[in-house]
Amino acid sequence: MAVDNSVTPGQWLAKQIETSNPDVLRSMVKTMAEALMSAEADNLCGAPYGERSQERTNSRNGYRAREWDTRAGTIELAIPKLRQGSYFPDWLLERRRRAEQALISVVATSYLLGVSTRRVDKLIEQLGIKNISKSQVSQMAKVLDEQVEAFRTRALDAGPYTFVWLDALTQKVREGGRIINVHVLVATAVNADGQREILGLEVTSAEDGAGWLAFLRSLLARGLSGVQLVISDAHTGLVAAIGATLPGASWQRCRTHYLRNLLTVVPKSAQPFVATLVRTIFDQPDAASVKAQHAWVIQTLETKHPAAAEHLDTARDELIAFAAFPKEIWTQIWSNNPQERLNKEIRRRTDVVGIFPDRLAIIRLVGAVLAEQTDEWVEARRYMGLEALTKGRLRLLPGDTPPQNQLPQALTA
Repeated sequence: MAVDNSVTPGQWLAKQIETSNPDVLRSMVKTMAEALMSAEADNLCGAPYGERSQERTNSRNGYRAREWDTRAGTIELAIPKLRQGSYFPDWLLERRRRAEQALISVVATSYLLGVSTRRVDKLIEQLGIKNISKSQVSQMAKVLDEQVEAFRTRALDAGPYTFVWLDALTQKVREGGRIINVHVLVATAVNADGQREILGLEVTSAEDGAGWLAFLRSLLARGLSGVQLVISDAHTGLVAAIGATLPGASWQRCRTHYLRNLLTVVPKSAQPFVATLVRTIFDQPDAASVKAQHAWVIQTLETKHPAAAEHLDTARDELIAFAAFPKEIWTQIWSNNPQERLNKEIRRRTDVVGIFPDRLAIIRLVGAVLAEQTDEWVEARRYMGLEALTKGRLRLLPGDTPPQNQLPQALTA
């Protein structure tokens, strides 16, 4: 049922009196807010709800509930959903409320623990926070920790997760009276419905094989399955950890990070030429052409830049692993760029804190940000089409020739 965006005050008030509504003010605020949201959604669709029109560019897709704290009390609003894209009333509600609470909690905890007092006081003033007591911080942290822990330990039951992206961020934390660097490991994936999903996060002392091995094992224990390709930078020990925990998966080395590494063995004057040459590997129409172009680039570099040629030859399998999958998703799986965009969103929040008081504060803030991002991805359009995902799961390994009748009819027609 659509929310009516044409409210007649007299009729509305008469209806409230007839139904003996005990809270007229709260009901009035709810009705007016939903009417404004409905009108804005109609404007985005190009036509009113339920009306057929040639000018229509989108349509409604039900509602989602969202609590709104007002002076009249907490009101549960019905926010319109669209079939294409998403709608959110920024003028009425604040996005990522959970992440903002986490940020406030971390800053306040830092203050109570005596961390960078002058800096924290300035941050608190910028956030508009005044007179936060220890009990308020404790209660806020308790609620956030419960939400983040539930998110981090939930069952991964939306698989198979064909494609997984892994990355790590460095954060500063106080431990043992000194400031040290710790590493936040983050995993994202595409689930069976084609939606992006954040699988989990962990904080480790070192970004090494032991840390990645423990992290991947924890994901498997929660239900991670069906992984065909892992995309990441060349983190220490990561390839060995993938082989130990995901024996059926290939590793795609991020092309962006790899190119930066390759150019370090090339004179600065030759770097533009080498970079352009390497990029031609990814401009090919099919897997066979990708392999042939890779070999040609190596041959071309051997005379003047032998170190680069050897570097590229050594990275052959990890650099062109994407070519074993459908071409329509190559741009999504040959680099870690999607994860880098997520990292920017995380750093936007963690940079405010600077130095965390403890590891729990890192998990609280980063976990809240990731939980909010997952909520947004659920409402967004699919990241990958279902047909491409099906083809990706049916990729052929060298030497395999499955019977034709094992393929779905849609792929054999």
